Amino acid sequence: MDAKTGSIDGCPFTGKEPRTLLGRTNRDWWPETANVEVLSQGGHSPDPMGEDFDYAEAFNALDYKALKADLTALMTDSQDWWPADYGHYGPFFIRMTWHAAGTYRTGDGRGGGGTGQQRFAPLNSWPDNGNLDKARRLLWPIKQKYGKNISWADLLILAGNVAVESMGGPIFGFGGGRADVYEPETVYWGSEDQWVDTGAETRIIPDEGKELDGPLAAIQMGLIYVNPEGPGGNPDPLLSARDMRETFARMAMNSEETVALTAGGHAFGKAHGAAPSDTFSGAPEGENLASQAFGWLTDQDEITKGNITTSGIEGAWTPNPTQWGGDYFRVLFKYDYELVHSPAGAQQWQPINPDPEDMAPDARDPSKKVPTMMTTADMALKMDPEFRAISERFRDDQAALDDAFARAWFKLLHRDMGPKARYLGPEVPEEDLIWQDPVPAGSTPSDGDVSAFKSAILGSGLSVAELVKAAWASASTYRNSDHRGGANGARVRLAPQKDWAANDPEELAGVLAKIDELRGSLSMADAIVLAGAAAVEKAASDAGHSVSVDVTTGRGDATDEMTDAESFAPMEPYADAFRNYLRGKAAVKTEDMMLDKAQLLGLSAPEMTALLGGMRALGATSGNTNLGVFTDRAGQLTTDFFTNLLDIGTKWAPTDGDEEEFVGTCRKTGAEKFRGTRADLIFGSNSILRAQAEVFAEAGGDELFVKTFVSAWTKVMDADRFDV
Repeated sequence: MDAKTGSIDGCPFTGKEPRTLLGRTNRDWWPETANVEVLSQGGHSPDPMGEDFDYAEAFNALDYKALKADLTALMTDSQDWWPADYGHYGPFFIRMTWHAAGTYRTGDGRGGGGTGQQRFAPLNSWPDNGNLDKARRLLWPIKQKYGKNISWADLLILAGNVAVESMGGPIFGFGGGRADVYEPETVYWGSEDQWVDTGAETRIIPDEGKELDGPLAAIQMGLIYVNPEGPGGNPDPLLSARDMRETFARMAMNSEETVALTAGGHAFGKAHGAAPSDTFSGAPEGENLASQAFGWLTDQDEITKGNITTSGIEGAWTPNPTQWGGDYFRVLFKYDYELVHSPAGAQQWQPINPDPEDMAPDARDPSKKVPTMMTTADMALKMDPEFRAISERFRDDQAALDDAFARAWFKLLHRDMGPKARYLGPEVPEEDLIWQDPVPAGSTPSDGDVSAFKSAILGSGLSVAELVKAAWASASTYRNSDHRGGANGARVRLAPQKDWAANDPEELAGVLAKIDELRGSLSMADAIVLAGAAAVEKAASDAGHSVSVDVTTGRGDATDEMTDAESFAPMEPYADAFRNYLRGKAAVKTEDMMLDKAQLLGLSAPEMTALLGGMRALGATSGNTNLGVFTDRAGQLTTDFFTNLLDIGTKWAPTDGDEEEFVGTCRKTGAEKFRGTRADLIFGSNSILRAQAEVFAEAGGDELFVKTFVSAWTKVMDADRFDV
């Protein structure tokens, strides 16, 4: 098991049982919810802002200083309908922000706070997000005041930053630029049919050979990270340390960052477990209309008394819950702890015979003192040898903790934003961080240099397929989930990408060497994309179509020193249907992995269909196999893939028991005509995809096909150009 990649034997989709790409959907959890999604059918956007709205422009017009002042004032403006613990909402907003950003996972780059998903199901109703509906409602007057100039996505993140600042905590910076979406994103959150608070099993049971499935990072359904009581409720700190190490690694954090974030987050506020959770109402998504999207605790008398339950654990971690400092580690190591139960029945740890000065104020009555507590996850920082060594260092060096927390918190809030070029606002740090995948600025070549290079590369002896594959290998790493990857930086020539099996490393090395030889003053990043564009133009011309492939130049070349090679491991393709590449049998169907990759590339159904069919016609297959190359004129941008696939004169049959490869034979003679894969045949089998393929295969469809292919190709090549 690779904790960094979230893979088993290199496969991000391996599981014990076959599963769909989506797992449980919102309709499974809340079948009574109004089916608003029907209004998005036929390509209708749910975005009320319209296609012309430029959020970056709106954010840049924001009175940022005034917004932060309003957020700071809100921290201590306790509301009767949801009073602030200790008179300060800071800890509440830190939890809201953490849980908005903390769903990010490296396996597919999905999750995180980049689009304001915490507003929608299922996240708005996860057990781990209990009562955060109130935190978002506290922010509504501010969102209403500043309108389109601040997205919910940015506001949910900024509020936590301001909360840390307001309590004296260290802040590394803030970058805005997260644009809202207006419907739940399609994300695989798991296949379990129970939430963590209703008996869902832990996802890691080594004795049973059970590991986290594919891209998942949370230990149980409905959790952000780990179960604070311990794995499956087992209060074993060492097993909790195992879970923490695994899940935080899958969320892009190393052990030092894990300790700093845990200690820093728990320096503030308290956990809530005043009463058994079954005494409260349900989650917001399933509540009645009169509740108006409020869920969980809604009884005003209980709220006023502070009888609130979220995690079920009760109490503060430190004696100063609204003040940053070293109290967390001080009390963790000062005392021995005993296992007790909260009023809600949750297992937690309490210091034995604490001194009065190390007790915490009551959340509603500061004249009262109550014992502090630690969760099993907190005890893991003391009991696990690696975590303990880090914790003791932070205990003895406050400046080190300050810096580590500030940096880890910034990473937590921004790791799904991609390159720093996407950051907006006056608090963007100057320092380039390696997890931001920095790329040096490039220069724009002259038209003459571009033209000369394209002529030279076409006369180099390299084939259309080789040039197309190299450009695709460079650009198609892009993920619109966390905006990582892409052609800028030309990391396809660096480890680990240059050695990925999907890229045909030996062939790729030769192609890149020739491009490097001929590129002159061009950056390698530009030259690779230009070589692919030249090949596409030639292939179209050879098929009778005169096209020009637009290339946005000015890319820079990253170096090994700018590249965290380990962090790119989760991005290695296990399957790439566009090149007809599949490393091995997976628990997710090949065609589902194709759709997943197309979605991460931001492709529509017509774009995906044209790209795949076009790359088959160009012979751009991994390993240069004939799989899916349904043409006798490979290298030309034709519609042969579609016309031959849909030819009724061809009969298809699987060649293996897994039904991954197929042979197409002539119905009349039985002679073999073509060989293909599931990624090929799905365009004749699936009714929706067949409808796309038929448009390109019918008379006159070739012009639309070439136009769509070139547009989609350019889209992929430029997907990461946030710098222009």
